[in-house]
Amino acid sequence: MKKGLVIAISLCLFAATSVPAQAAERPTSVASCKKSTAKPRVPATLKQPKVPAKKIPATLTLTTNCGVIKATMLTKLAPQTTTNIATLANAKYFNGTICHRLTTSGLYVLQCGDPTAQGGGSPGGWVGYKEENLPKAGAKNYPAGTLAMANSGPGTNGSQFFLVYADTQLGPDYTIFGRITSGLDLLKKIAEVGAYKVEADGQAYYASDGIPIQLVVIESASAK
Repeated sequence: MKKGLVIAISLCLFAATSVPAQAAERPTSVASCKKSTAKPRVPATLKQPKVPAKKIPATLTLTTNCGVIKATMLTKLAPQTTTNIATLANAKYFNGTICHRLTTSGLYVLQCGDPTAQGGGSPGGWVGYKEENLPKAGAKNYPAGTLAMANSGPGTNGSQFFLVYADTQLGPDYTIFGRITSGLDLLKKIAEVGAYKVEADGQAYYASDGIPIQLVVIESASAK
C-alpha cells in the first residue's frame, strides 16, 4: 500500500472519455452517493502527538458523500496510531478529502486520508511514526472490515489509511488500528463500480488499481 499513486484527475474526465466496450453495462455510480465540490488541497499543519493520549477515543465516524462508515479503534493494540488518527479527525483534517485509490483485484481496499488526493500527502509538521499491531504473514491477514495505515516504508505513517472491504493478503507491514462496524456494504458497492486510470492516449480505462469511478469524499470525520 504505497503512497505514490498520482491521481490528480477529476471524475469528470472519466465521463468524457472511453472505457472498453464490453464494460459498457457496468454501473458508473452508487445510488446513495451525492455530488461533492471537494477539491485537492495542501495538507494542514498540525501539532503531532508524541505519546499516546491518556484517554483515546474508541470510535471513528467517517461521514462520506455516499454514507456513513463507523469503526471501533483498537486503542490498546495501536495506542499511538489511534491517538494520531483521533487528533486528525477532531481537528477536521480529513474533512472534504477525496479517497484517491481503489483496488479490486488481489487487494480489496479503498485508500483515503490524503488532502492532496495524490497519494503522497501527510500532515504539515509531522514526521513518520512507527508501526503498531502488525499482523502475521499469511492468507487473509487483513480481513474484511480492517482499518489500516498506508505507508511508503517502515516508520513513514502519516494520515493515509485504507479500508478493507474483502479479505486481503498483504505483507505484515501496515498498522491495523480499527475494525469497521458499519458501512462495509457501502464499500462493496463502491468497489462494484470499479476504478479507472488514464493512459498515455488520454483515454480513461477500467483498472484493477486506480481512481474510484464513484467519487468518494470524507465530508466530515470525528473520533469519540
